[in-house]
Amino acid sequence: MTAGPEPSLQRLEATIHGRVQGVGFRYHVCRVAASLQVSGWVANQRDGSVAVVAEGSPDSLDRLEAVLREGPDGARVDRIEVRRVGGEGRFDGFRARSGSHAGD
Repeated sequence: MTAGPEPSLQRLEATIHGRVQGVGFRYHVCRVAASLQVSGWVANQRDGSVAVVAEGSPDSLDRLEAVLREGPDGARVDRIEVRRVGGEGRFDGFRARSGSHAGD
């Protein structure tokens, strides 16, 4: 029998709009996610936004979401769309991806 994801594992899917590309946003998110033991990815999107898919404990995702709403120095977050669903446990670590990965 294969072990499934932890019952408390959640998934956060977010799209961040504003001045979020070219300001180190993805790498900032990677550092924070690693410190929170969150797995998933972050990627720039063609429309100038940044997409994040992250899995972790509800508390860790709350903390990550707060960071997404602020961004690093030099960023300006105008709007963020966030969706929470059950986690699937399908990521190993947290990575910055290049290019658009919508629907991944």
